[in-house]
Amino acid sequence: MTDNSKSHRSRSRPGQGAKHFNKRSGKPAPRRPGLPPEGPVLLYGLHTVEAAFANKDRKRLKLLATENAQRRLEERGVNIDVPVETTMPKALDRMVTKDAVHQGMILEADPLPAYGAEHLKGARLILALDQVTDPHNVGAILRSAVALDADAVVTTERHAPEEGPVLAKSASGALDMIKHVRVKNMARFVAEMKDQGFGCIALDSDGPASLEDTAFAEKTVLVLGSEGKGVRQGVREACGLLARLDMPGEIRSLNVSNAAVLSLYVARMKMGL
Repeated sequence: MTDNSKSHRSRSRPGQGAKHFNKRSGKPAPRRPGLPPEGPVLLYGLHTVEAAFANKDRKRLKLLATENAQRRLEERGVNIDVPVETTMPKALDRMVTKDAVHQGMILEADPLPAYGAEHLKGARLILALDQVTDPHNVGAILRSAVALDADAVVTTERHAPEEGPVLAKSASGALDMIKHVRVKNMARFVAEMKDQGFGCIALDSDGPASLEDTAFAEKTVLVLGSEGKGVRQGVREACGLLARLDMPGEIRSLNVSNAAVLSLYVARMKMGL
């Protein structure tokens, strides 16, 4: 019935991810909460690297890959537009964490731009996450948002995962396929979107009507809250419209990433997208 209960994390495809890297020290670069890293990142795995090459907003620097991996990328039609360093698998192993399956390729690239609300011109369906902190969940949500053709996923700068290895691995390339907007204040963002003609709906177990029975505007922001706490009071008040997800089975609540899929699907049906 709600989108904020705890459940099992969605499994991600092996071998996709990113690792923040400082060239001088060889150690992970320091991060500002919720914002892109200061230095380059290492993107690894077939789907993540392929998506990064296809993203015009991603500045790519160098590809380190085995001969087999280079052939795989070429066979998939990837335009490798950076210098390539043919590298043995063991050397690639040393560049990433122990459990990271790089699939023979690591792309050194700059982090994505810090998109803001000003980059949402022309958007119709936006998914906002109010302090959802689990990178597995946010990564899975990014994938679902791409699959269901949402225009953007919005998170807060604080209390949200950064563009790191777990998020990138869970997103399986989706980081480079959809705008990930970071805002300082979610309630203020909702108010700005309402001023631009968006209807804003917060998912809440105490919503007066089910999402299916809720009226949608031509442009909509769906807001899901963190697992355990849900959408914060100030954000709910800013939305003004609450809706619940009714489950007919014995388990009455969903993990936030599953709730995001269902919410986006219902929204598309209601909006005629």
